[in-house]
Amino acid sequence: MRRLDGPHLLAASAELADLLVDTVAGGASIGFLAPLEPAAAVAWWRERAQAVAAGRLTVWVAYDAGRPAGTVSLALPDKPNSRHRAEIIKLMVHRGARGRGLGRALLATAEAAAVAAGITLLHLDTETGSPAESLYRSAGWTRAGTIPDYAASPDGVLRPTTLYYKQVGTAGAGG
Repeated sequence: MRRLDGPHLLAASAELADLLVDTVAGGASIGFLAPLEPAAAVAWWRERAQAVAAGRLTVWVAYDAGRPAGTVSLALPDKPNSRHRAEIIKLMVHRGARGRGLGRALLATAEAAAVAAGITLLHLDTETGSPAESLYRSAGWTRAGTIPDYAASPDGVLRPTTLYYKQVGTAGAGG
């Protein structure tokens, strides 16, 4: 698992784009419609580099045979009243690397980094009924609710999303 800084994210953007394209092609609802053009995926990753350099976003990549097999990001808010929380975003695992615990390892990495940064509350959303839901529930995340017709799936169909949260660090000791 490697945490990328801004320049390394830019350098890895083409390989990360391959992972993003594969994830969308596999049906994951992560904000894109299929088919996702590789150039658009590269541009999306490149746009993240400024947020990484500014410390508003952290990105970890898991490699398999020198290629990105999975990634997860932690979005840190910049408002004074929300510095205790962060959002887990874009947890992706290449279809060829699934079923080996990589998603769980990526999630645990982001959670541990959040605790080390003093974060006490994490939140995320995921497509209702997706395989990701079982991962989050088994990792101790709490379902907060469901929003109907929240986002279009890669094939363009409006789907509900389920919100999850997890108390971590000091505040999470009792939960």
